[in-house]
Order: sequence, then C-alpha cells, then structure tokens
Amino acid sequence: MKNLKYAFILLAIAPSMIMNAEEMKTKGGVNPANVDLSVAPGADFYDYACGGWMKANPIGDEYSRYGTFDALGENNRNQLKQLFVDLTKQKHEAGSVGQKVSDLYLLGLDSIRLNKEGALPLQADLAEIANMTNKDITKMIAHQHIGIGGAFFSSGVESDMMNSDINTLYIGQTGLGLPDRDYYINNDAQTKKIRAEYIKYLEKIFTLSGYKATKAKSAAKNVLSIETELAKSSMSREEMRDIAKQYNPRTVAELIASYPNIDWKLYFEGIKLPNVETIILMQPNALATVNELVVKLKEQAVKDYFAFSYISSASSYLSDEFVTANFDLYGKTLQGTKEMQPRWKRALGVPNGLLGEAVGELYVNKYFAHGSKERMMKLVNNLKISLGEHIANLPWMSNETKINALVKLNSFTVKIGYPDKWRDYSGININPTESYWANVKKAILFEAARHFAKYGTRVDKDEWGMTPQTVNAYYNPTTNEICFPAGILQPPFFDVNADDASNYGAIGVVIGHEMTHGFDDQGRNFDQNGNMKDWWTDADTKNFKGLTDILVSQFDNIKVLGEEHANGRFTLGENIADQGGLRVAYTAFKKTQQGQSEDKIDGFTPDQRFYLGYAGVWAGNIRDEEILRRTKTDPHSLGRWRVNATLKNIEPFYKAFNINEGDKMFLAPADRVIIW
Repeated sequence: MKNLKYAFILLAIAPSMIMNAEEMKTKGGVNPANVDLSVAPGADFYDYACGGWMKANPIGDEYSRYGTFDALGENNRNQLKQLFVDLTKQKHEAGSVGQKVSDLYLLGLDSIRLNKEGALPLQADLAEIANMTNKDITKMIAHQHIGIGGAFFSSGVESDMMNSDINTLYIGQTGLGLPDRDYYINNDAQTKKIRAEYIKYLEKIFTLSGYKATKAKSAAKNVLSIETELAKSSMSREEMRDIAKQYNPRTVAELIASYPNIDWKLYFEGIKLPNVETIILMQPNALATVNELVVKLKEQAVKDYFAFSYISSASSYLSDEFVTANFDLYGKTLQGTKEMQPRWKRALGVPNGLLGEAVGELYVNKYFAHGSKERMMKLVNNLKISLGEHIANLPWMSNETKINALVKLNSFTVKIGYPDKWRDYSGININPTESYWANVKKAILFEAARHFAKYGTRVDKDEWGMTPQTVNAYYNPTTNEICFPAGILQPPFFDVNADDASNYGAIGVVIGHEMTHGFDDQGRNFDQNGNMKDWWTDADTKNFKGLTDILVSQFDNIKVLGEEHANGRFTLGENIADQGGLRVAYTAFKKTQQGQSEDKIDGFTPDQRFYLGYAGVWAGNIRDEEILRRTKTDPHSLGRWRVNATLKNIEPFYKAFNINEGDKMFLAPADRVIIW
C-alpha cells in the first residue's frame, strides 16, 4: 500500500491578527525566556533560539524526544483523558459510541485481568498456524492481511495514481519486524547490536507465547533469516521517493504468470476481493523474492514467521510481560527511551486510534472553538496568494510550467477542523466479557474490511486522512488537499494573542510547508486533479533537479551524530517544503502592518520574531539512539537541521540577525539554493 500523505510532525496554526505595537507588547507570541543569549545567533541559531526552552524542558524518561509539539501532544492527551474518564462514569446504551469507547479504554486499564490472561488470547490463532502446512501459505498470508499481520508483502486500497477518482488495489513490500531494511543489511557496530537485541526480543515473545526455550531460539533464527531475505530485495528509502518506479499496473493474469508460487485467486478471495482484475505492483523485486521463498522455506520456518507476525500485532494488548518485551526493543534499544508511558496513556491511544472519528466527534464537541475554521481559512488564503507570487516570479521556470503550477495551487482543497460527515462505527461490537485483544482484533478487522470494500469505487474526497484530535497536518497529492485537524488549532500554537511575526513564523511557515509539498520532488508529479502526470517542460524538470541536487548535497554533508550523516535524498521532500514554507510565510508576513514596521517587542525586531517563531516550533531535546533511528527511518530532517540548514539559504534571515562571513551560520551566496 502506498504512503503518499505528507505529515508535518507538527503543524501549528494561528489566525492572522493585526495589532499595533503597544497592544502586542502585552500579548503572546515568542517567549524571550526560550532564547539563550549566551549563544550568538550567527554561531548556532538553533541553540540561540531554542536553548532556553531546551534547558527548561529536559527529556522525561518516557520520551526519546521531547519538544514544543510534544508538549502540545501532552495537553491533547490530557483533554482526551478527561473525556474518557467522564465517559466511564456514565451509563451508556449498548452499541453506543460512549459504550464502545469507555469499555475499550477500561479494558486497557485492567492490568490484573491482562496479566492473568497472559498469552491465552493468542492460543486459538497460534494453534491454527501450528496446524498449517506449506500448502496453506497463501491462505494464511491473506488471513493476516485482512488486518492482523503484515507477513511477506502488503496490500491496500487507495486511489489510482493515474486515475485519482477511482480506488484500486496496491501490492507492496513489507514483512520486516525492524523499522528499515538497513537494520538487516548494514554491518556497523550499532546495527549489529540492534540485531542481537532483536534476536533476544524474538526469543522472549516466542517463550511468552508458549514456545519451549529451544524452539523459541530456533524460531527467532528462522524469523530473522526470512526477514533478512525480504530486506535484501526491498527498495531503499531513497529509491522509494521515485513514485513512477512504484507504479506498475498488472492484470491478475500477468501477476499469476510472473509470481506463480502464490495462489492469487485464493489470496484475493481471502481478502474478500474475488473479482479483482488489475492491481498496482509497487516493488516487483520484493514480490519476486516472496515468490521464491514460499516454495523453498521449510514448513517450521514458515510457521514461526507467521506466528511472529501475529504475536507482534497483538503484543501491545496483552500482559505486562509482552508489553515490556516490546518496549525494551522498540523503546529502549531503538529510541533510547528509559521508561514506558503510564498505562492510562497507552490505554487511551487504543480507542483514540481504532475508533478515531467517533472519539473525534466527542472531542470536537467538547474542545474545538468552531470560529477557528474561518480564521484559519483566511490565513491559508494569504499563504496561497504569496506562494502564487513566488511561482510567478521564479527565474528558473518557464511560463508554460508556471501556468500549470498556478492552476494546481488554485485547485487546492482545504480541510480544517473536522469532517462534515462522521464515520459510522456501528459494525464494531465491543464486548467487555471478551479479552482486550479479542475486542481490538474485531475493530482492526472491521477497519480492514471497510478499507478493502473501497476497491473499484469512486474515491470519497470528503474523507479525512487524519482524525480531528490529531496534533498534526498533511498534504495528499492524489486529492490535492491540505488538512489541518482541530487537535492543533489550540494554544500555544493557535494563539489569538500572538503578534503576526510569531504567528507567521511558526504557523504560517508550516501551512506554507504543506502547500509546498504539492511541488516537491514527489508532489510535483501530480496535477491539479491528483493524477500522476508530467506537466513540466523538459528544461524545467532539468532545472528543478539541478536545484534539488544542491539541497541534497547540503544535507548529506551534515553530521547528525559522530560520523553518521543526514540523508539529503531521503529527506528532500520535507527540506524543500521547509524552505518553501519559510519563504512564502515571510512574503505574506511582510504585507501585514507589523511586517512593514520596525517596532521591537521584547527587544526583537519583527523579522527577528518571525525567525524565532519558526525555530521555536522545533525546540526540543533528543536522545542519541533516536537521532540514529530517525536518520534511518524519518523523511523529516531532525529539528536542529530544519532550522540551521534551512535558514542558511534564506537571505532575509542574514539581514535580520546581522550574520556575516566567518560566522558558522554563514553560507556563501554562490552555495545557497532557492527552489520555491
């Protein structure tokens, strides 16, 4: 299944406010206490702008990274907790949203029952896996793909990239227990250490599930061996940025001819799509490896692999021993987190995810200021105007391509707050007499069935890709939409008391960021209707790639930790969007009354407050393990470099802080690059 939505980790938004200087002195916005005046802005702007905040907000043991947006996330969780606690105190009609949410939340809190049940909720499914033969492989793959596992490959229904009005089926690579193929392929000391811990984790959860010690060890080796083979043929994260290479239409007949060892008729029946005619194959080489493995693997190795895939899906909803084993690997080893989240946070996340829009409707009714939609739309429109001006004035782009770009920009759909139509969850039966995992599994299977049922239907372009309570935002190229959920339309980022410089610097930039995604190295491949189409001249494509190669090189040269470098190609889309967001928001800000003045607030000029507002979005502390993990797996650059590396290309930033040649933040004009 493809992954084309661009989430901004945090998207902070606020209304455009026009106030005179005296009013602004008593209002919110950039907090001088967050600035570290012991650091010169030209030496390290990130430490200068964020050092005060970072010193005042050390990482708690339950975090691998803690920043300003994590603080907002904490506030969001506390709001949801109060909502859930209130629900548990009320009587609800059976089958109502209140009953489902409160019962699922209470099941997650019941540690006594969970620890008493142990691995019991798994046994029926594990017995089915234990009794299978290699003739049942396709059937078991399909069984897992309807929601409870990701064995061997993945499938999912999304809009057709060449015909965005219609939903089609995608088949792609997956099947790994570690976050990226590099964890299986690389042989540096850190990666070897992680693989060793992974083997221990596999042995642990097999043992907890009922395997004898000797069998658990062999099962762990079997899983690692299979996953390593899958990793070797998987596309790298850099290769996966090439959307066109991942669009490979195939008829079912062609699929059968190329990969005959998988019973495709049985597979499609298993995922309840017996009438599939065509699919989009994303990574042909990965599927070729699966086609070889399913006939050469020993029966026990296959059983162990399926069992792990299933246990891994369930482990977060079982006893403390399972949860702790999961945390020790994915939290401690991979992220450096020292302490697990408290149970209430983990329990809260389950109904919040599985019954997302049902929770969202409750959340919106309790917490969302509905007037925010209108204020937000005004700011979005201001940013659209500025981005249009930038496109019209690009020196490297022809008029022909500019016209197409402006058509796409003016075709953006903007979604704010919450959907107009709420999702129906009446088909999910949450029964507190059944185990936690049994109820979670029912909700997962329900969502998978809803998802696959979209095949061949028209795309519902009113549907949202995030729940309203999510503290984030996204751009989706196949619908050409930007979305800003209610969860982030609140203080400290949605702040009616902040001056324009602060709002445009923090909030305007990230809105511009989402817009710019429509024109980054991936988004630029889609037209105004969301179809993958080349609307560029050859010369403009060449110019664009030449500019982006410079940006790639800038980030490739960054050492994030020790000798570990950033990955400029992998993070290219986000880096383009960061730069575009900064430039577009600054243009919009300069049209405001404050943007045209030189009046200082707290000793900072309007331009300085703009850039301080931007940097403040990324204030945070991060553990070394998380730096290394994110560098491998996250298409966003680390916060420090989203500030320092991006700002080095921005001329007004130099003027705002009097940065000159010889300063560490200085980049020679000939080495700077401007794209949008």
